[in-house]
Amino acid sequence: MGFLDKILNIFRKKELGTTKIEKTIYEIQKEEFEEIHSVWDYLKFVENTQAFHLTSVIGFEEWITMGEIKRRIKELFTVEYENERSLYPYIKTLVDCGLFEVSNVGGKRKWRRKELLIIVKKKKKETEQIREIREN
Repeated sequence: MGFLDKILNIFRKKELGTTKIEKTIYEIQKEEFEEIHSVWDYLKFVENTQAFHLTSVIGFEEWITMGEIKRRIKELFTVEYENERSLYPYIKTLVDCGLFEVSNVGGKRKWRRKELLIIVKKKKKETEQIREIREN
């Protein structure tokens, strides 16, 4: 170890000490943290229903027409509806609830899922923070 390495180590130790103190003060001041959840992780639809089929084939990013929705349902679930218009009330209900978005461009309706996120702020107990600081 050379002379330059010894000097650099002295400065590193000082930097580590100040950052550790600043970090502990910061951890004490910050008492809450956030968790982000998607509403879609908690919604459960009854299997083999039209609402279940619709939520399974319609995604978040692309706008899908009714013809494409029917094709995907037929391909994924091997189901054809006797009355093909029966999907519209379910889609309208999902749009009215705020779960789907609708677009009317060029006389064609297209749908997609809305990305619904919930941000939960949780408070961390101060005693737990003090324990963590002492352990470090």
